Amino acid sequence: MQPTIRRAATGDLPAMLDLYSQLNAEDRLPDAGSAAAVWARMLSSEMMRVLVAELDGRVVATCVLVVAPNLTRNMRPFALIENVVTERGLRGSGVGKRVIQAAIEQAWAEGCYKVMLLTGRKDEAVLGFYEACGFKRGKTAFEIRRPVAD
Repeated sequence: MQPTIRRAATGDLPAMLDLYSQLNAEDRLPDAGSAAAVWARMLSSEMMRVLVAELDGRVVATCVLVVAPNLTRNMRPFALIENVVTERGLRGSGVGKRVIQAAIEQAWAEGCYKVMLLTGRKDEAVLGFYEACGFKRGKTAFEIRRPVAD
């Protein structure tokens, strides 16, 4: 069965938190009540689209697409995909690839000249998944993270 790909809605927050708990086990996630204001802000952002894959009425995969305005490249925006996660039991089924492809299609529809995706994962299966979605390894990424307060 093919999943339905759609933009996330307010009522998807509990399912999103469940998926995010499978993304980074070390992250402490908020409860739905504490996260509601941030979730509403994410859903109403002009630059952010939260896409979900729904299967049999359940949200089973997601990614966030950020489309950023740009003054270079003939003022064409660029996009970034973040927080990609598929329910553990459905990994390898093609559901995650469908949600990524929908995000890329949305970026192209909005005139983006490129879509970027960064991962800290080293597992070849994860890297191969992104390559199967059309991404290529190549550029060097740098990041800096805010130090954790004591």
